[in-house]
Amino acid sequence: MSSLNLDDFTDLIERPDGGVRRDAEAHRERRIVPPGSLGRLDELGEWLAAAQGAVPVRPVERPRVVLFAGDHGIAELGVSARPAGGARALVRAVLEGAGPVAVLARRLDVPVRVVDMALDCPPEEFPAEVVRHRVRRGSGRIDVEDALTEDEAEAAFRAGVAVADEEADSGTDLAVLGDVSVGGTTAAAVLVAALCGTDASVVTGRGGLPIDDLAWMRKCAAIRDALRRARPVLGDQMQLLATVGGADLAAMTGFLLQCAVRKLPVILDGVVAAACALVAQRVAFRAPDWWLAGHDSGEPGQAKALDRMALEPLLEQGVKVGEGVGALLALPLVRSAAALAAELPERPDDEQDEKPSEEQAEKRSEEKPEQPGTRDAAEE
Repeated sequence: MSSLNLDDFTDLIERPDGGVRRDAEAHRERRIVPPGSLGRLDELGEWLAAAQGAVPVRPVERPRVVLFAGDHGIAELGVSARPAGGARALVRAVLEGAGPVAVLARRLDVPVRVVDMALDCPPEEFPAEVVRHRVRRGSGRIDVEDALTEDEAEAAFRAGVAVADEEADSGTDLAVLGDVSVGGTTAAAVLVAALCGTDASVVTGRGGLPIDDLAWMRKCAAIRDALRRARPVLGDQMQLLATVGGADLAAMTGFLLQCAVRKLPVILDGVVAAACALVAQRVAFRAPDWWLAGHDSGEPGQAKALDRMALEPLLEQGVKVGEGVGALLALPLVRSAAALAAELPERPDDEQDEKPSEEQAEKRSEEKPEQPGTRDAAEE
C-alpha cells in the first residue's frame, strides 16, 4: 500500500528491561515497609524502573499531555450529543485554559499539547503549532465511505510518529495521551469490535456527553455498518485506519508505536486511546508493555480493548469527559509510586539478615488460623 513498513516496529520495539525490573523487586524487598503493603504502588514503581532502565527509579519530572484532535463525518448521523464539526469548540476551550484538562493540568503543572489532525474548520482559527500536522478537514463517514485515503492515513500515522519523536527529544519522560473529537468514540468502537471479533452492540457506548436511547440505536447501527466495511481489511492495519479510523486515530496509533520505540512511557485515556493501542498491538505485540491504562471510563469498547491487551485501569472514577482528563488524574498516582520506590529507606543490614528460628517458625505454624472448611472436609 505504501512505503511505510509497519513490520519494522516489531523489530524496533523491545520490552522494558527485565533485569532492571528484577533489581527493582529486590530493592522493594529491602525497604522498611513490608512487601505488598503499598499494593499496586509497588508494581507501578517497578514498571517505571524497568521503563527507565534505572534503580532506584527516577522521579517523573517532565510529563506532558498530548491531545490529537479531529472531527468525524459519522457525527452527521446524530451519533453524538455534540454537533458535527464541534470539536473545534472543545479545542478552543483547551487552548484558552477553560477545558477540564486545561484546569487540571494547570493545577498539576503539566503542559498540554494539542495536535490538529482533522478539525472541520479553517486552519487559520488556531496557532500554527497546533495545525502544522493537519492532514485534512474532517474525516469521511465511515458507514458508507473511507475515513481517509491511503496517502492521508500514512501521512497521519507519520505525523504521530513525528510528534512522539519531538516529545522524546524535548525531554518528556511520560506522555498522557488523549483525544479531542466529535464522533471519535464511534470510530474507536468500530476498531475495537473489528479487532476483537465482537458485535456492534457489545462496544457501543454513550460517549462523553451522554446520548439518549434513540441516538444510541443510531450509533449502534452506524458501528454495525462500518464494521462490515472493516472486516475485509483486518489484515492490513494501515488500511483499517484509512477505512474506519480517522486522521486523529491514525496519528495516535503512530504516536503510541514510536513512543514504545523511543522507550517513552504513556498513560492511555479513554476508548479512543484504547482502540488505537489495540491497533498498535496488532502491529507490534511488545508495544503494550510501555503503556498504562489511566482509568476506566465506563465505555464498553474501552473495557474490551484493555482486556484484550491485559491492561488494568489505575483508577475507576466514572470520568467520561475525554480530553485526557481521566489519564491525567492517574499521573499523581504514578508520580507517588516513583517517589516511594526511590526515597523509602532500606532496612538496616541486621534486620535484613535476621531469620526466624526453628522454634519461632513452629510456633507461627501452630498459631496459623485454620482455613475455612478444612476441618469439615477432613472429618468427611
